Amino acid sequence: MESPRANVAVNELTFSLYQRSLHPELFNIYSRRHLKTEQYEMLVWATGCSHVVSVFTGDVCLTELISPDSQLLPRRGLIERFQFRGQRTHKCTLSRGLSYMTDFQVEKMSANLYRQSHQDLHRFARNRGMFITFPEFAAGGLEPFSYIDFETRRYELHIHAFHAFPDQVTMIKTQSLFDLHP
Repeated sequence: MESPRANVAVNELTFSLYQRSLHPELFNIYSRRHLKTEQYEMLVWATGCSHVVSVFTGDVCLTELISPDSQLLPRRGLIERFQFRGQRTHKCTLSRGLSYMTDFQVEKMSANLYRQSHQDLHRFARNRGMFITFPEFAAGGLEPFSYIDFETRRYELHIHAFHAFPDQVTMIKTQSLFDLHP
């Protein structure tokens, strides 16, 4: 397995939204969760300092993805793709009762704030979510890490993801809502 993409420049990352699932062989998956509720099924993959989240309901699938711009990905089913810069909100309503909203921000921080965020999220992850570190890419005593938390509700899935890049002392924060109300 190749090295994780924990040392990529934040401005080289893209956010993509697909109306389809993506094959796991496209990614290095370091941690995964699978959950099935009465209304939907969810897959969450931590893929280095990035992630893939797929939600299935009936015959519909919606997948959000953070990946390096250079990663080869299919074009079929692509709804939206854009670079991570500053702050952005994106909404999408699909047929058959599925809507989606995401909000993200790119936050440049001090080394102390980075360290504190790492400790706080690691502590929080003891009770929920997925926390993955990549010590082999540490820079200035700071480790790259990802924390992905999810909250399931009857007709909603909430995803909160934090991907931290120590060489840039930067964190990408995303909040996504998959809404499946009939």
